Amino acid sequence: MSDDRLHILDCDTGVDDAMAIGLLLAEAPQTFVGATAVFGNVDVRRAALNTRSLLELAGRADIPVHLGAASSLDGAFWGSGHRVHGENGVGGVQLPNPTGTAGDGEPAPSYLVRTVRENPGRVVIIAVGPLTNLAIALSMDPGIAELVAEIVIMGGAVRHPGNATPAAEANVWHDPEAADRVLRSGARVRLVPLDATMQQRMTGDEQTELAGSSSRFAQAVAQASEHYLDFYTNVFPGRQCALHDPLVAALALDSALVTSEVTTSIEVQLAPGPARGQTVADLRGLYKGPVHREGHTTSVVLETEAGFSRRLVEALTCLP
Repeated sequence: MSDDRLHILDCDTGVDDAMAIGLLLAEAPQTFVGATAVFGNVDVRRAALNTRSLLELAGRADIPVHLGAASSLDGAFWGSGHRVHGENGVGGVQLPNPTGTAGDGEPAPSYLVRTVRENPGRVVIIAVGPLTNLAIALSMDPGIAELVAEIVIMGGAVRHPGNATPAAEANVWHDPEAADRVLRSGARVRLVPLDATMQQRMTGDEQTELAGSSSRFAQAVAQASEHYLDFYTNVFPGRQCALHDPLVAALALDSALVTSEVTTSIEVQLAPGPARGQTVADLRGLYKGPVHREGHTTSVVLETEAGFSRRLVEALTCLP
């Protein structure tokens, strides 16, 4: 990836978003230029507050955080991820109150449009929450679809069960219309679904390692992860949790982590009913080799290199 790329994190900051923030701060300190908050794991104002607090904890109050959508395009907000991420989104950890402001009042969609326009071909948007901010930005200025370098999305499930419903992954399910708009925009998109993210996990031993480090940021993530690991005892055997958002952040920086990927069409189911929010990928031909359908701009990551949790732990423990 070109060294002149700029990275913006669009997040609904819960526990794994905090890990993604830490990874970007550690591995892309000069190119991580901004964050945008959206509803999802928590309400949008809490998402912005959590993001600002974490940035300041790492000594990076200079990175702006812009307030975005408080609900989906149809005005709905079906509750947050308290069961997974805790009441405040970070496992009940009391982070220091930030002193900065959320992007000096510029709304997240406007910030995305402006930054992409000012830096054509350079901006990578890492979207790890509902895609409402991006959908609004694309409605404001459809031309940015051709100017953004890449949109890397944590979302969907193509061969894997959903986690919000049997069919749908949470980020897409929270705003299927927004996801559909982004995927149909013509922008270069890399979709990282549950198929890939559920395979990368942090263990209880690695959480203990974070807690014992000298990094205040790593200690906060370790404390927040206690609740996250508790939730995942109902999902995985043993004590381990999925690393959804940090994996996506890492893939935005290092595509060499991908070991299986297809380029194909993706359709989001929008009709009411049990399939709403499902992401349907055309995987026909997969058994004969890699799927690469000409004319499509969306790639879907199915598998990534094993052992990502070690990279994440090393990144977080190097922060202040």
